[in-house]
Amino acid sequence: MTQEEFKDEVGRLRPKLLGVARRYVGDEDAEDVVQDVLLRLWQMLAELRLPIDALASVLTRNMAVSLLRRQPRPQPDASMMADEADAGDDERLARILSVIEGLPPLQQTILRLRHMEGMELRDIAALTGSSEVAVRKALSRARQAVRLQYMKRYDK
Repeated sequence: MTQEEFKDEVGRLRPKLLGVARRYVGDEDAEDVVQDVLLRLWQMLAELRLPIDALASVLTRNMAVSLLRRQPRPQPDASMMADEADAGDDERLARILSVIEGLPPLQQTILRLRHMEGMELRDIAALTGSSEVAVRKALSRARQAVRLQYMKRYDK
């Protein structure tokens, strides 16, 4: 990939990557995550081939998750627990995400790419090096596992 192609791709992808990063780390750290991703892509310039959308999205997600893992987690207190009772849908989403975190890495990745990033099955298959049928089956198994684990943990 040439430097001009890279600049064009970055200009096109930057808003999408910012959106991905914001979903994970919020507004304040999203710009830093995207800058780190673009730096890493620049370092890989000689090996890159168009399109780089999927690679850039996965790198953004991975860097955002790494940033979240490095940050200390706040300990729950009474006010946080009161806020959680009011959360409703946010609480349900947090529960689902905690169930997803317990899945095997490939199933987590496929679920996130499909439902959070909105990627097509053929793109996920190309990214993971699998067939479209294998991705569809893994996605189905991941959904089923999330459903069963959610029911086991929270629908008592």
